[in-house]
Amino acid sequence: MKAAVTTSYGPPEVVQIQYVDKPIPKDNEVLIKIHATTINSGDVRLRKPDPALVRLYFGLFKPKQPILGVDIAGIVEATGKKVTRFIAGDEVFATSFECGFGAHAEYKCMPENGLIVSKPGSATFAESAAIFFGGHTSLHFLRKGKIRAGQKVLIYGASGALGTYGVQLGKYFGCEVTGVCSGANVELVKSLGADHVFDYTKEDFSKNNIKYDIIYDTVGKSPFMKSVNALTPKGFYLRAVHLSLRPMLLGLWTGWMSGKKVIGGVAAEHKEDMIFLRDLVEEGKIKPVIDKQYSMDKIAEAHRYVEQGHKKGNVVITVA
Repeated sequence: MKAAVTTSYGPPEVVQIQYVDKPIPKDNEVLIKIHATTINSGDVRLRKPDPALVRLYFGLFKPKQPILGVDIAGIVEATGKKVTRFIAGDEVFATSFECGFGAHAEYKCMPENGLIVSKPGSATFAESAAIFFGGHTSLHFLRKGKIRAGQKVLIYGASGALGTYGVQLGKYFGCEVTGVCSGANVELVKSLGADHVFDYTKEDFSKNNIKYDIIYDTVGKSPFMKSVNALTPKGFYLRAVHLSLRPMLLGLWTGWMSGKKVIGGVAAEHKEDMIFLRDLVEEGKIKPVIDKQYSMDKIAEAHRYVEQGHKKGNVVITVA
């Protein structure tokens, strides 16, 4: 089968299309023929690597798992003899994060009790591939912020993969949502339901004298202390990035000195959340936003585009 193999750490060109052995499902596994996947900021960070500490987990001198990618949308082609939850022909979407990445290929084997669910019937494979990374991460963090109806929520980086879902989920939960993005993306963020939108190149949201119950930074670029000061007394500052030492210490200090909370880290994955998001997409209450689609042969070009940091929503790789 064809796969996008990351031969070493470095620029987009280190990702090369190669032929590798097609996997064979074990007794408890399903073999998924992948129709679509995504390139996201996590793929770029692992490929570079950024931060350098990635090497400690992913491989000191070169990637231990050379086929990147976690988002999968496709069709079950075969099943192991003990599989009961899926049959050949089932259309699914999944995340392979817990079973060694590997989504940037034509096929992937996954345990049947892994993070696999039926895809929304109303969505294409490309749209289904664009649900998990942004939707699941944003749902995780907004719930950490105890989101509820009537709150004021600010989404920083509102036009990216996480931000576009953050805006839509904020509206779904009944909040007054403010988005922060570049001027080129203001209309997109408004179309997703944002009540107010700031162009960060022209306006500083922290100077409008509004206090927010939740500030959700999807890109790690919001001003830390200005954001904390813009929170209500028991507000949450959510950062969907690994907190470096200084923000971690500032977050602890903020918690000690006030009722405000600073939360970062990695989103825990749950199948129930995937089903929840799938149903929202099926019902038309949220929608995946796709910026560009690339063929598998153009995956290095897709890496280069994502690395620029200006994508709107998701970048999808068409595999099948």
